[in-house]
Amino acid sequence: MTAGKTLIDCHVHLAALPDGDNGCYISPKLLKSPLFRFLLWKHGLSPADPREANRIYLDHLLTELRASRHVQKAVLLGMDGFYDQTGLLNRQHTEFLVSNDYVLKTAQSYPDVFLAGPSINPQREDAVEEVHRCADAGAVLVKVLPNAQHFNPADLKYKRFYRALVERKLPFLSHVGFEFTLIGKDQSVGDPDRLRTALDEGVTVIAAHACSYGLMLYEKFIPTLHDFAKRYPNFYADISALTLPNRLQMLLYLRRHPELQDRLIFGTDYPLSVFHIAAWGRVGVGTLRKMIQTKNRFDRQVAVCNGLKIGFRSFRDLLPHSAAKTTP
Repeated sequence: MTAGKTLIDCHVHLAALPDGDNGCYISPKLLKSPLFRFLLWKHGLSPADPREANRIYLDHLLTELRASRHVQKAVLLGMDGFYDQTGLLNRQHTEFLVSNDYVLKTAQSYPDVFLAGPSINPQREDAVEEVHRCADAGAVLVKVLPNAQHFNPADLKYKRFYRALVERKLPFLSHVGFEFTLIGKDQSVGDPDRLRTALDEGVTVIAAHACSYGLMLYEKFIPTLHDFAKRYPNFYADISALTLPNRLQMLLYLRRHPELQDRLIFGTDYPLSVFHIAAWGRVGVGTLRKMIQTKNRFDRQVAVCNGLKIGFRSFRDLLPHSAAKTTP
């Protein structure tokens, strides 16, 4: 599972401030929010100089990823916006947008460490065309966040979109549970049961955060996680952000249910922190000390899961055979 530098992290965010050239967008409201200001401060980013801020963020990511003992590559995730009933982008209701062009360009610039995970809201009028455009440019999955992108993944009108994903062999990585960082207008669309339409169409679905609800000790989606794992061979769940206090209960649940672990895909949710709280009192002192001393977030995620005996797979296993062969 962790022999050498072989893992691909399927859940790494490519954050970017709009610089007038990268097609990205941040709403004034989000830019002024306490959480976003904290994130900018924590990573030493200044909105006054977006080009420099974007360079610093990318440099930090490259440095930490290349220093990892276990993770070889990361899938960079974009963030699409809100689209109205006509399928057109509505910036008034869009909080944060990281353009697919920026994601694709960045991944193409660093092919040794990055893969492209563009974001495509199926509500957009050119959703199917965008699937093919991104696939042609080397995308390896499509990421969505229904809560913030204001769409219901279960809507049957998105079947053409899902069929395009199947045709291009692109997994569909969807946020699950509550959304805190961005403003979620309809948290109900974070219910993983809404992903059943995509699964029925044959899409390889990755439920983010292992179907964790994200509200501390209450994990209401556990029955769905079990049902999907039994019913759909094309269903997976990533382990991103599971060490955070609000998702810790799901991490500990997975520890007690090894029958689910073959469906778990490695992910971190970078740049979020990786905590070792779950290991306290559950692993030996020496193992815990190594976790604490491991500062690299990619490696700490591996260390915490290994210490708790939570198995997982690399995203490499979901890549088409030809693509996997080109990823040494």
